[in-house]
Amino acid sequence: MNPLVRLLTEAGPLAAFFIANSQAGIMTGTAVFMVAITIALAVSWRLERRVPIMPVVGAGFVLIFGGLTLWLQNDLFIKIKPTLVNLLFAAVLFIAHVTRRNVMKRLLGTVLALSDEGWRTLSIRWAWFFLLLAVVNEVVWRSMETDAWVNFKVFGIMPLTLLFSALQTPLIMRHQIPETAPNRPSP
Repeated sequence: MNPLVRLLTEAGPLAAFFIANSQAGIMTGTAVFMVAITIALAVSWRLERRVPIMPVVGAGFVLIFGGLTLWLQNDLFIKIKPTLVNLLFAAVLFIAHVTRRNVMKRLLGTVLALSDEGWRTLSIRWAWFFLLLAVVNEVVWRSMETDAWVNFKVFGIMPLTLLFSALQTPLIMRHQIPETAPNRPSP
């Protein structure tokens, strides 16, 4: 998929949520978010004939908790959505770690080639990061106004995630398995 289209399908719904919230409030922002994330999934499916699991899970939570927000006219549900999604991801990674299953390798194994130790370390780090994001979301939505929480969701969580990802580069480089060169006939 074209990198610009990928960026639009991944970050576009969040941007639409932010803009709609700033113009018309959290209920309209939530409705726009639900529509935008559904369109993003449809575009991903149309272009690649597949949709990665994490966007599907995220969209499912947006649709369920966004629907509850609109139906009950209570923004609590859209505010706790990031907490629950991050707790789910953390729980899956912690359980996989304890049961010695490598979920991260299954999800990213076509993109990265790491040693088993590298996958285990990366997985546990992401599990702790997801747990941290859940706690931070709880603190922010409980202590700030709705617009401040939306700003944090858009301009806080994404940069924190990108920074955390970048900080994993030394680990990835240290545990990366080099690609084997194809056998070439001797001259």
